[in-house]
Amino acid sequence: MASSEILVELTGVGVERDGRWLVRGIDLQLRRGEIVTLIGPNGSGKSTTAKTAIGIIEPSVGRVVRTAGLRVGYVPQKLAIDWTMPLSVERLMTLTSRHSRQEIEAALASVGVSHLAQAEVQRLSGGEFQRALLARALIRRPDLLVLDEPVQGVDVAGEAALYDLIRSIRDRTGCGILLISHDLHVVMAATDTVICLNGHVCCRGTPESVASSERYWQLFGHRSSPALALYRHHHDHTHGDDGSVTALPDAASDAPCGCDAVHHREHEHRDAHGDHEERARGHA
Repeated sequence: MASSEILVELTGVGVERDGRWLVRGIDLQLRRGEIVTLIGPNGSGKSTTAKTAIGIIEPSVGRVVRTAGLRVGYVPQKLAIDWTMPLSVERLMTLTSRHSRQEIEAALASVGVSHLAQAEVQRLSGGEFQRALLARALIRRPDLLVLDEPVQGVDVAGEAALYDLIRSIRDRTGCGILLISHDLHVVMAATDTVICLNGHVCCRGTPESVASSERYWQLFGHRSSPALALYRHHHDHTHGDDGSVTALPDAASDAPCGCDAVHHREHEHRDAHGDHEERARGHA
């Protein structure tokens, strides 16, 4: 898709806070109709990079260019909502902007949860909640959809279904998608580019097909959707406090990715409902 329209371009972007570089030297293009996934450990700069791309954060250095009139749909990792107050899905859709009932119904139907319009948000499963947030972002008919940890609180089967939905949204609308994931082991098979961050761009490439991988079957079983894929990479460096890169000894450079042990951990089956309740109490 080399000829597809560039929606956002970051060149040499860095963000500094209190004398510390959160990200540095970021070069990134987000194109219409393409899916880019940012992966990396906690604190690696994934959310900072995404927020800089869409203008929530201003870069300390570098340049960000956005296409004129860019419409962005953003699903944040956390929502500033008082979860002690009753809140229906329909009301969630209109918290920050007004929309007609027809627009709300169409957005909910597009992600398969039209039947949940009057449901209390606090009672939704992890997967239902993420779909409601997707509908809320899609109601703006965005050119660029930014999804920060869209499968949090969702079990393995739900992850596959959500990834398939995200792919279908791209295919149906032609929007660009920037997806953020903390999981270094599993990424979306439909991703055009995977970028690993650890304060800067460590590596980038296409996700490998794992449909016949023994480890894939061990992790997800024979009924798993091909929407899940494995992206393997290695690091040959570490970072100083100032963001500088320090090469590892030759022996260490052959070791698995140093970003996070999650790269080689067994995938944990999470209880979506329990995780959703914890999220509701803790942050949103």
